[in-house]
Amino acid sequence: MTAVATQAGAPFSVTIDWYGIDWRKVKRNVRRLQVRIVKAIEAGRWGKVKALQYLLTRSFSGKALAVKRVTENRGKRTAGVDGEIWETPRKKAEGIGNLRQHGYRAKPLKRRYIPKPNGKQRPLGIPTMKDRAMQAIYKLAEDPVVETTGDPNSYGFRKERSSADAIAQCFLCLRQKTSPGVVLEGDIRGCFDNFSHEWMLKNIPIEKGILTQWLKAGYIDKGVFNRTEAGSPQGGIISPDLANMTLDGLEELIETRPHRGTKRQAKLHMIRFADDFIITGSSKELLEEDILPGVVEFMGERGLELS
Repeated sequence: MTAVATQAGAPFSVTIDWYGIDWRKVKRNVRRLQVRIVKAIEAGRWGKVKALQYLLTRSFSGKALAVKRVTENRGKRTAGVDGEIWETPRKKAEGIGNLRQHGYRAKPLKRRYIPKPNGKQRPLGIPTMKDRAMQAIYKLAEDPVVETTGDPNSYGFRKERSSADAIAQCFLCLRQKTSPGVVLEGDIRGCFDNFSHEWMLKNIPIEKGILTQWLKAGYIDKGVFNRTEAGSPQGGIISPDLANMTLDGLEELIETRPHRGTKRQAKLHMIRFADDFIITGSSKELLEEDILPGVVEFMGERGLELS
């Protein structure tokens, strides 16, 4: 039988025919729910946001689109700790049917290391296919939040934004003779490894039970299991959204923090790409004495510190 959901949130129990899925309808259903989430956020109806996210993450359309994403991206042939990949239509269809929140338990990540330009290595966590698909479902529900509530000048891992946009904004802020003369470059020490789980569970609008599973899943490195007491795993589909939501609010803090001179005289701007950012100002004293303490406090609340 062909699995075709009549509504975005309709339950499904029939046998799923991967080739019989109407992808145009699936994408339309998901997009419609995402638009409703954005409208609810703009209206300040966070109860409605939660209800719509619940509907999306349990819908056939959401699950089908999530499986499609993780089985067609660059990592589709990279297995997690269970060694499974969903390379056939049958396994993809079974993946849709097996994505259930009730009784869900995230497996540990498989730790791999990739070289950095400075000679160091960046740890990368590889989730199982099922965990990747589950994260992809929730990313569909979280993207409207990230895009609607995110800092205006945050450019990393956001739709229709790129590093080129961040560079362009830097140019606009610094191109004139009257532009800010001092720049504070922000570099967060081990950002993804140190996010406070307590802060994330309290402040990120996502189901706490599901988020806890991802944060506490741990990882296996060279055959040894390691617990995770802090941080968000690099390599998961949902990780960029979690990072952006954790760091959002920094721009508002800088704009509203008391400082010497008028707002026009201070020439304050913040431009962020993922966990790297710059703050401009009219003087070194302004940035060091008025702005930097607020940034340090902001980071400390989230378990972070500047390099």
